[in-house]
Amino acid sequence: MKRILIALTLITAVFASATCTRRGGNCADPGGTIKIGVYGDLTGQTSSFGQSTKNGSQMAADEINASGGINGRQVQLIHEDDQGEPGKAATVVTKLINQDQVRALIGEVASSNSLAAAPHAQEGKVPMISPSSTNPKVTQVGDYIFRVCFIDPFQGEVMAKFAANSLKAKKAAILFDSNSDYSKGLVQFFKAAFTKLGGEIVTEKAYAQRDRDFTGQLTAIRDLKPDVIYVPGYYQEVGVIAKQTKQLGITAPLLGGDGWDSPQLWDLGGDSLNGSFISNHYSVDDPKPEIQDFVRRFKAKYNGTAPDALAALGYDAMMVLADAIKRANGTECAALRNAIATTKDYKGITGIISLNEERNAVKSAVVLELKNKQFVYKETIAP
Repeated sequence: MKRILIALTLITAVFASATCTRRGGNCADPGGTIKIGVYGDLTGQTSSFGQSTKNGSQMAADEINASGGINGRQVQLIHEDDQGEPGKAATVVTKLINQDQVRALIGEVASSNSLAAAPHAQEGKVPMISPSSTNPKVTQVGDYIFRVCFIDPFQGEVMAKFAANSLKAKKAAILFDSNSDYSKGLVQFFKAAFTKLGGEIVTEKAYAQRDRDFTGQLTAIRDLKPDVIYVPGYYQEVGVIAKQTKQLGITAPLLGGDGWDSPQLWDLGGDSLNGSFISNHYSVDDPKPEIQDFVRRFKAKYNGTAPDALAALGYDAMMVLADAIKRANGTECAALRNAIATTKDYKGITGIISLNEERNAVKSAVVLELKNKQFVYKETIAP
């Protein structure tokens, strides 16, 4: 009988080990340096997003290490480039989990890429914090998936309120990216809020990523004379759209979201962007001392470059994770997951971060006006 029990115990142990391997690693904390995977688009269509997130998260890690680490342990970030493609996002996250044995993940920016990678993090029980994926579906993948940004239902509502209340718009046209979960989600929630406020959606036109001619859609929109045009896309297309809008004589302001926030936007759209408005996570012009100190440190580290919202969110994601590791007293899977989930009133650069039961941050948004190659603070809209 004793031999049978020993055999069963060994079989159970082998089975458990095999199961753990399939899930991507051991849940126990290995001790030593804490490896964290950061993945994003470093060389593709939206590389500005990935580079900013990399810089923000790396600055946070460097500051943590310089101050003695997390409970005395140093942090090592392992950066991976997914080139902005969902399939590659899934591949690099699998590599980070299985080969590098990271204890947590930060990424991605784009919702489509987070949605492709999140199932692998969930299966491996590796907590993943998206700094800036705003589509609601991202954290619905599972209980190991988090974010430190607000979500699209709120972001869409913010610009609908701004259009109806601040700009007194009655008619809105929509031009969106049909390949992007982010863009399609914002359209859905903008429409619902704008019509609820008494507005009318006069038309919806679509484009695809990497398109460079939008004159057909814009000509049709011009003929309907909307008061505003909602374009919740990414900067690579939006800059070109802004230029072609002015070339066609359209004067209605363009409205957008945080996907516009990139220095490269100005290279593409130039002065055509003046008079546009976006919802975003923070303003670099915010006079709060802690924000201006962050801006000063970031500029000193990165050759005078001002931190955009993606950089600030990358910084916040790393700091929220570090705070959770400290409270969990390590990186054991369940303990770290539970610590992140109970994040409350964390004072980040992009606002006070508390995670709700859906693992989403509930925060205010700012509306910024585009003026002379600057994002100028306009107003704050609370949830």
